[in-house]
Amino acid sequence: MILNFSLFDSDKLNTFTISLASTRKTLQHSSSELRWQFRYVQGTVKLLFQPAEESGCGAKRMIEDGALEGVEAIFAVHVSHQHPTSVIGSRTGALLAGCGFFKAVIRGDDHGREQRRRRSAADPVLAASSTIISLQSLVSREADPLDSQVVSVAVVNGSDAGAAAPLVLGGTFRAFSNASFYQLRRRIEEVIAAQSRVHGCAAAVDFFEDESFYPPTVNDARMYGHVRRVASELLGAGGYRDVPAMMGAEDFSFYSQAVPAGFYYIGVRNETLGSVHTGHSPYFMIDEDVLPTGAAVHAAIAERFLADHASLTGSPSPDDLVDQEL
Repeated sequence: MILNFSLFDSDKLNTFTISLASTRKTLQHSSSELRWQFRYVQGTVKLLFQPAEESGCGAKRMIEDGALEGVEAIFAVHVSHQHPTSVIGSRTGALLAGCGFFKAVIRGDDHGREQRRRRSAADPVLAASSTIISLQSLVSREADPLDSQVVSVAVVNGSDAGAAAPLVLGGTFRAFSNASFYQLRRRIEEVIAAQSRVHGCAAAVDFFEDESFYPPTVNDARMYGHVRRVASELLGAGGYRDVPAMMGAEDFSFYSQAVPAGFYYIGVRNETLGSVHTGHSPYFMIDEDVLPTGAAVHAAIAERFLADHASLTGSPSPDDLVDQEL
């Protein structure tokens, strides 16, 4: 039987081009320490790069083009400046939030001459002010306090053309479950439309769903456990740690919705070298000692998945189900 498995890479292109290429080389020419017990295992490993991650929903398009055909599980590695070099971190269940953006254009709803004769005028500025206040209550008054969510208005653009000129609002929303994520999307649209009508205005809302609309990244309990076991065996007990969920987002989430997934971080923090900045910082640099470790762990995850295929892809155990609920 030929088994299928996928690997996924992310973050700084140069860093992970090297890491993924090294993973491929390791899989092809594994050292005896990694390979001796798996030499009779058959399987197929796919290695995927990450096109259009930051904007464009690249993973969604990869799936549409057949990247997951025949794939039974998928794993991703992402560098983290929060953890010491070569320390692996992950968690079961929701690891990263679903992330959406919205842009609303609020216009005065001019009903013609009759409105002007009454010397009244719709004011998009007043409508936008009321909308912003109302949006803040979606999390504080409607969300379960144990279900972390975010709604943030980050952009307000008006005009000096007068009070009746269109006004633009923009922002982001985040949640750790699909249900909460899509509930927020629905309520944001309702609030913007309703508050605009209250003030005699009309609003159009765009959620950029073909560009920057990412569901939550959720680790399958068994794939998470597999990553944890492999990392702990290779690096020792101190080489793995559970990490808290983060409100950041990742287009790997599209893969995690389609097949069982295990997404994990590998630390690059080394204060002596100055490797302390996030991957999106212009000051980002990497402790290159992480590269061989990352390649070895990624390759071992693939090999041991194939070796333990039956237990990882069969019916989940009660412990797995409990871990997923957590």
